[in-house]
Amino acid sequence: MADTDGSYQSLLRAAHRYRNAGLIREAIDAYQRLLAMRPDAPNTWYNLARLQRQARQYEAALASYQRALDAGVESPEEAHLNRGVILSDDLHRPLQAERELEAALRLNPAYVAALFNLATLHEDLGRREAAERTYERILALEPGNLEALARYAQIQPAAETSDELLQTLRTRLGDPRGQAAGRAAVGFALGRALDGRGDYAAAFAAYTEANRLSRASAGARFLPYDRAAHERLIERIIAAFPAAAGSTQGAPPGPPAPVFICGMFRSGSTLLEQLLARHRRIGAAGELDWLPRIAHETLAPYPQAAAAAAPERLAALAAQYLEHLATAFPGAAQVTDKRPDNFLYIGLIKRLFPTAKIVHTTRDPLDNCLSVFFLHLDQSMSYALDLLDIGHYYRQSTRLMAHWKRLFPGDILEVHYDTLVREPRAVIERLLGFLGLEWDERCLEPAPAGRSVKTASVWQVRQSVYQSSSGRSRHYLGQLDALRAYLNESAPRPLPQR
Repeated sequence: MADTDGSYQSLLRAAHRYRNAGLIREAIDAYQRLLAMRPDAPNTWYNLARLQRQARQYEAALASYQRALDAGVESPEEAHLNRGVILSDDLHRPLQAERELEAALRLNPAYVAALFNLATLHEDLGRREAAERTYERILALEPGNLEALARYAQIQPAAETSDELLQTLRTRLGDPRGQAAGRAAVGFALGRALDGRGDYAAAFAAYTEANRLSRASAGARFLPYDRAAHERLIERIIAAFPAAAGSTQGAPPGPPAPVFICGMFRSGSTLLEQLLARHRRIGAAGELDWLPRIAHETLAPYPQAAAAAAPERLAALAAQYLEHLATAFPGAAQVTDKRPDNFLYIGLIKRLFPTAKIVHTTRDPLDNCLSVFFLHLDQSMSYALDLLDIGHYYRQSTRLMAHWKRLFPGDILEVHYDTLVREPRAVIERLLGFLGLEWDERCLEPAPAGRSVKTASVWQVRQSVYQSSSGRSRHYLGQLDALRAYLNESAPRPLPQR
């Protein structure tokens, strides 16, 4: 028995070392060997489940979390929460996710993490009143929760924000005792409400403060946007993929066929994907992280390693990607991958999927850059925190897209946001033709109730197509002089690093 116990403890220490070192496959193998020795160890099942999700083994992770629950894991509400996240975010099964979150809350009604996820799920499903009630539950438990306050404010129709809520947002934004991250979220919510009321100068000031606080909240972890480094990245990508020739693979063996939607954030990609998702033969995957992870983990360093990868390795990666789409969207003929920065990976996309169709969304440059500045993005996208940085990133994206369009002119279709909202039927008909699909009248209908929509624009895309965001920058021309001048330069001057 002593030898067995010693072997078990030694293997357990090895599993922890692998996990802490990020050696996911080795850690999974070690935990599975531990469970072969002691199959009723709930914490081991729980740790295995977490690793399996990291390895994208989603069904296996669900099963392991269930085994942890069956074995009496401590804090079972956490296992239900994690199952809910997998079902919602990875497998696109929102109603099953809802049941897991409700199970977590039956065990612990004050479990704020589950309440947040449930509120988000209500938003994704278009249940405004249910989301409001859930955020109110969080605020009753934690009155100082600034993220919950901001999310509560964001789901109100902007022009209808009450005076009381507006004053609360102002007070919390200006309170230096609050954490910078929470105050940043409040600032973005306040800016949206003021914009909706037509108080544009105050809205711009709130957004500017929100971006400053977002930068501050990252502390020493914040890496400022390096304009010269980003230009060098674009140059390396262009050099790595100088011609259309590449993969020797054939077409994917069967459905679903991936459709890649890319462009700047806030260029209309979400609206476009949701209009396409109403087609009976299209599934909407939203913003998948598969391509960035392949590029920066499996085929690092990008772009050199991706450009030099052997066809056999690319074929294996393509098969994994298609397997995930088929699991998440059974029966779909085509599935959209709508990650805006997919434009950085089009050379890789065309090596993985030589016949892939790519849709590039564009928008008026000033409207687009302003809308990015008004969006609460992660600080890792540090360009989004400064207007001139956004302008620089915009111009570099345009430069790279010009290269891709020269290489793949027949496989890239550009869709302009202003044209889409002005003439939706004509644009969607052209797009469906590009994808080889027949017209479906449902593409012009509002998003049906019960369909999950994951986006910062969740409430906008549930409405009928509207044009009010076109020309939005006209309200802020006084604050945009420097950006407008830079975007209009035919040969832009080098911008100094901030």
